[in-house]
Amino acid sequence: QVQLVESGGGLVQPGGSLRLSCAASGSIFNMLRMGWYRQAPGKQRELVANITPGGSINYADSVKGRLTISRDGAKNTVYLQMNSLKPEDTAVYYCNAQSVVLGNVWGQGTQVTVSS
Repeated sequence: QVQLVESGGGLVQPGGSLRLSCAASGSIFNMLRMGWYRQAPGKQRELVANITPGGSINYADSVKGRLTISRDGAKNTVYLQMNSLKPEDTAVYYCNAQSVVLGNVWGQGTQVTVSS
């Protein structure tokens, strides 16, 4: 059983930074593939980055070099450090957990707005 709670979203100017956090309840965090997705108005939800229990990472091409995903097994938390933010990054960001048993589990989302 897993519940995901995101935090850290907000309003920033272009070029600014934010760090999103996703806290996972339960005792199986270290067996989950964790990810961040985002959805802008009128667009499909898209993968931003994910990270396996072993630390293997995938990024969307649009965020490489600017966004960094990481996980802390001791805290059951996954992070998304976002630097050099652009207006195109504006979206609701969702935390995701995957396992064979659970399938996909989603957080409620946190709004990120990049605007001057």
